[in-house]
This record gives sequence, C-alpha cells and structure tokens, in this order.
Amino acid sequence: MSVTIYHNPACGTSRNTLAMLRHAGIEPEIIEYLKSPPDRAELETMIRNAGLTPRQAMRDKGDLFDALGLSDPSLSDAALLDAMVANPALINRPFVITEIGTRLCRPSEKLLEILPEGRFATPFTKEDGQVVG
Repeated sequence: MSVTIYHNPACGTSRNTLAMLRHAGIEPEIIEYLKSPPDRAELETMIRNAGLTPRQAMRDKGDLFDALGLSDPSLSDAALLDAMVANPALINRPFVITEIGTRLCRPSEKLLEILPEGRFATPFTKEDGQVVG
C-alpha cells in the first residue's frame, strides 16, 4: 500500500500516527513538511481530498497565527492558503494520504479511516498510553 505522511517529528500526534503506520506494517513516504513544504496546488488537493476547508486545516495555536491576524473570519480561503504556503508551520499535521483517502490525522485514530480493515494484528499503544485498534 502506498502511503505518504506529511510529518513533524516534534509533534506527538504526528509521531503517534507514523508509529501506527509502522505498527500496521506500512513504511510510508515521510515528508517533513517544515523542511519540504507542499506547494499551493498540493496543499489545496490535500485539504480538499480530506474534506476540509483551509481554516480547518490551519494550525491555530502559536504566536504566528495570532501575529498574522488569521483568526479574522472575513479572511478568504485563498488568503489562508497563501499564509500556509508562506508559513508551513501553519499547516496542521499530520496529513496522511493512502490509496483509500486523505485525512488530517488529528486525533491519530483518524488514520484508521484510510487503512484497510483489520490492518493491526495487535492493538497499538500511543505515547500517552492510550490503546488503539
């Protein structure tokens, strides 16, 4: 199964999602999106395929979001996409793309929606001790 994860190794949710993929026997293509961000077309496609709006795909925590005034509800989707392309730290993570679909895996259990049924032979334990699958 071909799988791509847009990953941030500093993020616990992203680390758990990657570990869940590996627990399922999948070694994904790992794109550290802060080092190799998606271009605008890729980002738009990921967001659309995940069934989200740009606002739903935006990380709204942190000083950058506030400094750029991105909480303003009058901002267009195009303006939000521009901000994410210019500042990849504003892209929420992790996005995972499989042959079944695309998801923003927050929480990491969203991954199960785009993996084949029964992919885990044994339950997976997240970093916080929560058992999945």
